[in-house]
Amino acid sequence: MTDPFGLDLPLLHAGKVRRLYDLPDADGAGRMLLVATDNISAFDYVLDSQIPDKGAILNQLSLWWFGRLGVPHHVLSTDVPDAVRGRAVIVEKLAMVPVEAVARGYLTGSGWTEYQQTQSVCGVPLPPGLRDGDKLPEPIFTPAAKAPLGEHDENITYAQLVDLHGETTASELKDATLAIYTKAAKTAAERGIILADTKFEFGRRGDGTLVLADEVLTPDSSRFWDASGWRPGQAQPSFDKQYVRDWLATASGWDRHGSDAPPPLPAEVVDATRARYVEAYERLTGTPFVAS
Repeated sequence: MTDPFGLDLPLLHAGKVRRLYDLPDADGAGRMLLVATDNISAFDYVLDSQIPDKGAILNQLSLWWFGRLGVPHHVLSTDVPDAVRGRAVIVEKLAMVPVEAVARGYLTGSGWTEYQQTQSVCGVPLPPGLRDGDKLPEPIFTPAAKAPLGEHDENITYAQLVDLHGETTASELKDATLAIYTKAAKTAAERGIILADTKFEFGRRGDGTLVLADEVLTPDSSRFWDASGWRPGQAQPSFDKQYVRDWLATASGWDRHGSDAPPPLPAEVVDATRARYVEAYERLTGTPFVAS
């Protein structure tokens, strides 16, 4: 099969949005090429439609955050093949921890659904009377066990995380996740954006160092809201792919519980989604997005 970017490199993994290639080298150092495509996923489907420049936006926004968080991360270089320039980075090989490390500062999404049933999220008890979109008394750590491609990640409690990976790893993941979220939420707030929740992925180097990997604090991995329009108890104006989910769940006529794949996105939905990604990038970084 022809590579979509014309790369003559061993393909290690093709995910919903990213492709990971091996970069063999003479010194034996473990390096990979991580490429962000323009694919968009929703409801565990990779849609037929693409969002132009989405991969470049995700990649460049991740790089912006990596440069500001002050934590070990996996990026080694941006000196990549011309065919993927702007949408790819060279990263180190890590022993990945198969957990989505989720931080929530606001109650929404699956957290809101669970709260209505149990008044808690992933085993973390919350005060009564909260509404969809309310700010939590303090950010909470709500991990999820990663599932195979095409299946749902499973929300788990901290105790389950300890059972799966041990107290040391569980504690490190929680501390790192909440520290990064707190710093990022402050940065976003200074730019008029609420970071409602976000997910991180971590791996370990050979010496045991916990390293932030994959994408970070993008509209794909985070829920960004416009602070000026925040109104708890209703849908929030967002900069993520919620616009696509909403179209699929309502206007498209598609039955998400059926066996058929989602329909292609109309041009106006594609354009509006791209505009949201671009606006998130430009408001956070303070610089215009320039397509490669």
